[in-house]
Amino acid sequence: MRTLTVIRAAASSTPSDALVYFIPEDPQARDRLAKELVRLYRIPPTPVGQASFRGTEGEILLLFPAHPKIRRIILAGVGRIETVSAETFRRASSSAARLARSSQARTLVIAEPDATLLNGSTLHGTADPWETFAFAVAEGVLLGTYRYEKYISTRKTPEGDLRSLVALTQSASRKVSMTRGFSTARIVCEGTTLARDLANAPGNEIYPSTLAAHARRLARKAGFSVRIMNERDIRRLNMGGLLAVSQGSARPPRFIVLEHNRQAGRKGRIALVGKGVTFDSGGISIKPSAGMAEMKMDMAGAAAVLATVYTAARLKIPVHLIGLIPATENLPGGKALKPGDIVRHLTGLTSEVDNTDAEGRLILADALGYGTRYKPDLMIDLATLTGACVVALGHEATGMMGNCPSFMSRLQESGETTYERVWPLPLFKEYERLIKSDIADLKNVGGRWAGAITAAVFLKKFVGDTSWIHLDIAGPAIMEEPFEYIPKGASGVGVRVLIDFLRNWKKG
Repeated sequence: MRTLTVIRAAASSTPSDALVYFIPEDPQARDRLAKELVRLYRIPPTPVGQASFRGTEGEILLLFPAHPKIRRIILAGVGRIETVSAETFRRASSSAARLARSSQARTLVIAEPDATLLNGSTLHGTADPWETFAFAVAEGVLLGTYRYEKYISTRKTPEGDLRSLVALTQSASRKVSMTRGFSTARIVCEGTTLARDLANAPGNEIYPSTLAAHARRLARKAGFSVRIMNERDIRRLNMGGLLAVSQGSARPPRFIVLEHNRQAGRKGRIALVGKGVTFDSGGISIKPSAGMAEMKMDMAGAAAVLATVYTAARLKIPVHLIGLIPATENLPGGKALKPGDIVRHLTGLTSEVDNTDAEGRLILADALGYGTRYKPDLMIDLATLTGACVVALGHEATGMMGNCPSFMSRLQESGETTYERVWPLPLFKEYERLIKSDIADLKNVGGRWAGAITAAVFLKKFVGDTSWIHLDIAGPAIMEEPFEYIPKGASGVGVRVLIDFLRNWKKG
């Protein structure tokens, strides 16, 4: 979308291809709207004033006014006023934007909602309800109209693209707040779509060296630093896990180090670690062929880390942010890692490889060990790590494990704010016996039970005393079906929740 603007104007005097009204499930509000539609647009009151449109959450109605400047009116229901949240506006604006696009609209105009709607909603408790409203609307429109079409020569549908989003207000102070919300949302959404694009890209486009090239390009664009370590550097660091997983591929690994705002010093130092398996066949423990194409998205954690650092740099978030991405392919070549092999990691710990398809924890172990050298206040890793976490939580939530309850609680709050929800799972000491090896310090799988937890227990061995959170994003990162403003395929999960967490770092 080319432009996002806020203007002071009345809805009936603003030219638009599609004009959106957010309508609560409230008879008085519906009656007022029905009268306004009759008076301003000569639309019969029947659709709104009677039972055909109630304003329930998710309800949407397309109308065609008799007006020279306005081609369509979209009514988007938001439900009961007291339950309306930022997520309500994200979903409603996403639905409205998709409907507008499918009807060939180029300009989407958002009518200013009645102040009683925002004042009675959960947005009233936020620092600036009008900024929060605009932020949520922009997220819904920008994320809801995303399509990955890089390799489609001709579009299969006649749908066009929305070119501009305009929000209306009659207040100068609200215009300032809403403009700020639009501006921030655009940057955050561009970061999220960047993560989606990287994860959706095929394995013959994104592999370790090309992922590193993207990191260099983004660093130049946003002004953060990047260091790319090649196979020789990785070997010098004794990153045995990353080297072992990469053995089966003809493409050598890379270890990507990103830094934003190094001069922030001890005001806040946070390390983000992203699993960067650019294609995961399972290695010698090969996966079934059905669904294997999805494994181009096994680097969704790396994509989220790269996009988060990029977004944080553009927003000038005042923390020292470190991004660490171990990048490799996991393929069953002639030199591939084998079940029964022993790997020695950067920290000196050894692990017995019981299953080569449990490769993510092998490369993350090295990256986490490297991350402790920065002495961060907090280290967070993101990884499409286990199918067990998808079984436990489905595609609706990220599994969260760690050793720092206070930080985990704050991250869970950010998850509720952004609706990229995270849910805690335990790391009881008793789980450690499941990854005990007879011939090495650790075993890289823990058997049939508690698979997401035993993977995290394995990672915990490499963080020492550092405050650490593990996010298993296997469920929400790869969507089997579209949902509201989240497309089928790569969702870009992680960027929005981390940016909210980082923006609120000083408040904690």
